[in-house]
Amino acid sequence: MTITICVCGAGTMGSGIAQVAAKSSFNTILFDLNIPAIDKARSAIEKNLQYLVDKEKISSAEKHKIYNRIYFTTDIEDCTGEIIIEAIAEIKEAKISLFNELAKFNNEEVIFATNTSSLSVSSIQEKIIFPQRVVGMHFFNPAYIMKLVEIVKGDQTNDEIAKTIYDVCKQMGKEPVLCNDAPGFIVNRIARQYYLEALKMVEEGIVSYEEADIILEATGFKMGPFKLMDLIGIDINLAVSQSIYNAFEKAERFKPSPIQVDKVINGELGKKTGKGFYNYSIEKA
Repeated sequence: MTITICVCGAGTMGSGIAQVAAKSSFNTILFDLNIPAIDKARSAIEKNLQYLVDKEKISSAEKHKIYNRIYFTTDIEDCTGEIIIEAIAEIKEAKISLFNELAKFNNEEVIFATNTSSLSVSSIQEKIIFPQRVVGMHFFNPAYIMKLVEIVKGDQTNDEIAKTIYDVCKQMGKEPVLCNDAPGFIVNRIARQYYLEALKMVEEGIVSYEEADIILEATGFKMGPFKLMDLIGIDINLAVSQSIYNAFEKAERFKPSPIQVDKVINGELGKKTGKGFYNYSIEKA
């Protein structure tokens, strides 16, 4: 049986996941209510696949096969398949609402995978019609490049569901890591200090954004914390920090930085807005 994977949310993460699924020979549906988001996803996937052709990683014929495996839609009733991956806003109520809406026209065998980076999978599944079929499937940006996927078992997640998602990740060429639900899971819990300590040093005038990035990249990190926050989206990174901070009952070591808060208030969210810790409008000029 050919598995159909439906990805809900056509932003950078969702379109990246859809590209990976299609490249791995899965029938793929990419859904978003927003027509401009779908159009942008089409262009991004086309561009990424052409890059692979230019680098002789895939042939032109393979590119067309991969692209044609993706069905782009703005109709939620098209969202049927064996696995549905949500990659929408990091808002628990929105994720719960989406899954329950999708449950109306999917059977009880469907697997609901949430790409949440910090919300409790257990708390999401408590409100879902098929709680045992809800699992965390946390990709990392850019999803078509980054190998790691955290597979998160909630309190009610069926073991076979987790294994199925593990196997799917392997078929996608990913490196899946299985963990139980906990604040921040594995990566974001550990990585908080990479961001927060760097931000604190800037607050205290010890170092500049640029200097921190240069130093950490020189020690072996592929990307400094400020470049990485700009890539991820400062708003998304802040939301994760706030979620973990609250989950740990406002432990001081997870306290979000006022620098990030100010950036979000001012709409300086990183690459996607043209300005974050760095100015990207210069690159576009």
